Amino acid sequence: MRTKIVAGNWKMNKTSAEGAALIAGIRKELGDGKLPVEVVVCPPFTGLDAAAKALAGSKIGLGAQNMHFEAPGAFTGEVCAEMLKALCVQYVILGHSERRTFFGETDAIVNRKTKMALAAGLTPIVCVGETLAEREANKTEKVVTTQVRDSLAGLGADLAKVVVAYEPVWAIGTGKTASPAQAQEVHALIRRVLAVISDGQTATGIRIQYGGSMKPENAKELMSQPDIDGGLIGGAALKADAFAAIVRGAL
Repeated sequence: MRTKIVAGNWKMNKTSAEGAALIAGIRKELGDGKLPVEVVVCPPFTGLDAAAKALAGSKIGLGAQNMHFEAPGAFTGEVCAEMLKALCVQYVILGHSERRTFFGETDAIVNRKTKMALAAGLTPIVCVGETLAEREANKTEKVVTTQVRDSLAGLGADLAKVVVAYEPVWAIGTGKTASPAQAQEVHALIRRVLAVISDGQTATGIRIQYGGSMKPENAKELMSQPDIDGGLIGGAALKADAFAAIVRGAL
């Protein structure tokens, strides 16, 4: 059985103080006991230290939203895996559609970041997904297959440590959501591609999150699908009660 994983991507929101307050609210909602679902919060870089302190004694994990693919060096404005580890970060989101769209990240770049994250002992949450134009042109299978194959190429046995997030770009921040059947169809496709680049047993064990406008109202139905193993949550992760409700929807 795959343990479901729900991660909150705060994007470019929350000051350090606001983030600490949000975490306090989430802890109040969920309690500090053992959770049957893996829960992660991913503040912006500026909030990681305060978040780590606010999470002390909690079962909730800490994630970053991005990282560079090089070791420390002359890369102005970037943050490396070593820096994240020093802040008690355990997870890192890589290849989010906003990184791909606005900052030109390619599958090759995501692949380099993923390898560096794994080498540092971080758990990468690697995002893939098609745009509305690609879906309407019936290119979903081709686009997602290529992204999975190329973003995760050459990982060997470490592939089993990766979390994949399917985020249909047309359903991010738009209020639109893939139907459970649509989401399940692509999640099943991703698992088939994972089996091709590794083996069936490895692919069966890898967790695949859904990341397109998951809300308390649709979380349970989405996560009840056989290949949907949690959610990568955007807007709803900025409210403690909504985020906690989504976590409970995974039970």
